[in-house]
Amino acid sequence: MSAQTPIRAAGVVLLRDREGQQEFLVVHRPGREDWSLPKGKLTSGEHVVTAAVRECDEESGFTPLLQAPLPMQSYSVASRPKVVNYWRARVRAEEGFAPDDEVDQIRWVPTGEASGLLTYPSEVRLVDHAVAMPDTTPLVILRHTQAMKRAQFDGTVDADRPLTGKGRSQSRSLIPLLDAFGVVAVHASSARRCTETVTRFAKHLGVDVHLEPLLTEEGHEEDPRDAAARAIELAMTPEPLVLCTHRPVLPTILDSMAVALGVTLEDPRWVRAWTPKLPPGGFIVVHRAFTDEGQVRVVGVEEHTLYD
Repeated sequence: MSAQTPIRAAGVVLLRDREGQQEFLVVHRPGREDWSLPKGKLTSGEHVVTAAVRECDEESGFTPLLQAPLPMQSYSVASRPKVVNYWRARVRAEEGFAPDDEVDQIRWVPTGEASGLLTYPSEVRLVDHAVAMPDTTPLVILRHTQAMKRAQFDGTVDADRPLTGKGRSQSRSLIPLLDAFGVVAVHASSARRCTETVTRFAKHLGVDVHLEPLLTEEGHEEDPRDAAARAIELAMTPEPLVLCTHRPVLPTILDSMAVALGVTLEDPRWVRAWTPKLPPGGFIVVHRAFTDEGQVRVVGVEEHTLYD
């Protein structure tokens, strides 16, 4: 491995509301004699999203629900670059803290006291950033996983084209990634390759897959305006959901959702993530904040492949 290959790590700013004030979680690492946010290095082949969840769970006993991404942190360790991806997060479950040699204490701290306890000023800034953000609801736009090639399919209806063996494996890999963001509703183009992509995840949740015939390749080609209208309806639905569709349909979906959600595509915060050029199994997470009046705004956008 090159000395310049970045060390990858992931962590969270885990928040909770307690007796009228907001608190965040810190961990004490005796080996470094510091107080820091839950974080740690990716294991070999691990996805950055699942690493953030795992590290928080291992270090604190709390399972996080990932919300909007926070600014990535970059620094050097022994002359080698290190990058750490962070997310704002809420408590999803409590498994119980078990001290060990890596982390011997955890503490919930009022957010206003971050600078008085955290060892690293960069992490204080992350807490301030997270506190300034609202709670969000995810909208995941997913391209189906690897499907059989058209030239190799001997059926008469392209919508019946199935996933390959690799595509099925990819669909299983999606389960912890989608689950990390708290997705609870599953929508998919009614084409077989899309429904097969999300069926395992829907089974994991114990829910049905909502079929979207307007968002198949054929439905989109027949009436792109109806496809756009349906995409807007889903974008404005305040339920945490995933929509699985096709590469040729993604430009219409993203363009219509951008207008509905007020996303300015020139905005540097999400211009790179708001892309229809997703590989099989790639997905975009749109973090939306809804008001009591039903208004919605986008707080963050991130794009992932299966191999981040």
